Amino acid sequence: MEPKEQSKEKKEKLWFWNWLIASVIFRLVLIYFPKNLNLASRPEVSTPLTSLRRLAEGYWLKQLSVSPYAGSMYHGSPLLLSLLGPLTVKRIEGQPDHLLCSLVFVIADIVNAMLIRATGQNLQMEYIRSLKLLDHVKLLEKPEIIPSGDIAALVYLWNPFTIVACVGLSTSPIENLAIILSLYGACKRQAPLAAFGWVIATHLSLYPAILIIPMILLLGYGPDTPPRKLFLQRRNVEVGDNPPNDRCCEREEVVHRPEVPHIFSWRPVIHFLCWTSLWSVYVLVLCGISVKRYGGLWELFKRTYGFMLTVQDLSPNIGVLWYFFAEVFDFFRNFFLIVFHGNILFMMLPLAIRLKHRPCFLAFVYIAISSMLKSYPSVGDSALYLGLLGLFVNELADMQFSFFLFCGYVGVSLLSPVMHNLWIWRGTGNANFYFATAMAYACLQIILVVESVSAMLNHDRMLRKPLTELQDGKS
Repeated sequence: MEPKEQSKEKKEKLWFWNWLIASVIFRLVLIYFPKNLNLASRPEVSTPLTSLRRLAEGYWLKQLSVSPYAGSMYHGSPLLLSLLGPLTVKRIEGQPDHLLCSLVFVIADIVNAMLIRATGQNLQMEYIRSLKLLDHVKLLEKPEIIPSGDIAALVYLWNPFTIVACVGLSTSPIENLAIILSLYGACKRQAPLAAFGWVIATHLSLYPAILIIPMILLLGYGPDTPPRKLFLQRRNVEVGDNPPNDRCCEREEVVHRPEVPHIFSWRPVIHFLCWTSLWSVYVLVLCGISVKRYGGLWELFKRTYGFMLTVQDLSPNIGVLWYFFAEVFDFFRNFFLIVFHGNILFMMLPLAIRLKHRPCFLAFVYIAISSMLKSYPSVGDSALYLGLLGLFVNELADMQFSFFLFCGYVGVSLLSPVMHNLWIWRGTGNANFYFATAMAYACLQIILVVESVSAMLNHDRMLRKPLTELQDGKS
């Protein structure tokens, strides 16, 4: 049996690496298509915050000793400008424009997939361990549990949203890399790595700041497990099965059992907060040096975070804010800005209380909500949370409306460029055509979040059944 199991493991590894290499080749083929299929000009792919063309314009202004934030072209990080800017001006004869930047994005996608795979393997080990502790025979007797890490990594690599974001010269892969790095570091309880990823992600996009709650829960409690009260109920059942004379010794044995999930630990959280402070100061110092001649940090915050929060650019995208603020009266603009951004904050605490035992899944929910309500969303944001959704393929196997959601995402992806073409280029439509696809896209994301949370909670309830049956049998 051992040689067969080893050969099976080798086949599974080869299966994953073959698909990974194929995804890289597919990206390189698309990069060499004429003008990259003009994906860089698509509003679904490039936004005022993620467009490489705007970054190249900002770098060109900087080379002319003009502020990169002059006018209304560039609104991104000065550090990202310093890293990718030199690559935008380098041309290789006979090669596509921005080839070096495209290769950087391909490498970022590969690293993202590997980090998702490692995170999934860690979560799956904790999942199997929890099932063994709960003596959930039915799930453990399955022929095999789906390797969620491999599935999630391949879903991320082969997701059309990920591919067009990479080929379409969007900086979304870099932002996704910072977010995934922070989650990976938190799952591994490596405070410096988690703090670095969170600080960089927040610096690049601001919205990942809300991930500090699942990060603290991950560092404090560890990876996702069923609710702790299930383990406490199991412990009470085990203690109740013993004779009265042996219950005291058995109770001590069960309480001190190392496999029982530990309580919240403050030590890694304090380390994380300290490292977060250090990395934040370091990033602010670097940004201050970069923009010293162009107005300092205040000008930087105004042109980046202020631009995101005030929704100054109303160019069409796959979100809903651009249309709403194009129609609303200026007198009510500030009120609705508070309402839209406050929606994200209002949902944080209730979700954290209900899903505190599953911090990684909580991070997925936060990312999906922010992708839906952020001011300048792109398909790169959807690629991230759809890839993270694959980490919970075992828990969400019974999620409802899966086929409907799949068809909906495909339909919106196909209709969005058609409606944009009818409105902008052919002139046979109007803004409502394109906004209808944006509304449908937002509704699909709402259904996905609601159904995934419902399926996860139902899975936790299902894990409670063996304990209730055992307790009924003892009574």
